Amino acid sequence: MSMKTELGKVRGLGSAHDGTEHFRMQRLTAVSNFPLAIYLVYFIVAHVGHSRQAVLTSAKNPFCAIALSLAVISTFWHMKLGIQMVIEDYVHGTAKKLMALLLNTFFAFALAALALFAILKMNFGV
Repeated sequence: MSMKTELGKVRGLGSAHDGTEHFRMQRLTAVSNFPLAIYLVYFIVAHVGHSRQAVLTSAKNPFCAIALSLAVISTFWHMKLGIQMVIEDYVHGTAKKLMALLLNTFFAFALAALALFAILKMNFGV
């Protein structure tokens, strides 16, 4: 016995079955952001007033590069999930919602890619 209306059965609308995964991923990224943000703030404060070369030398440390990369990935993934939830709740109209979700995804991935490129360039480039 189904609880869907007749119109809902015909359209195939119903639960997307991904709400729990979205909730868990948002909480997981929030928890991982806490120690990574502390490290990021420590890294910035420790290098205030230092030369560019000193910052590059520190960033070339593999532990530092990995921690910075994880901070970037976790932060931008958390941002994407949070904005996605706002869009799904408050943007009405299928076309507007789809366009906003696509722009949100592209924006988050573009910023993350630029930040990761900067970290890689500090490690391997000039």
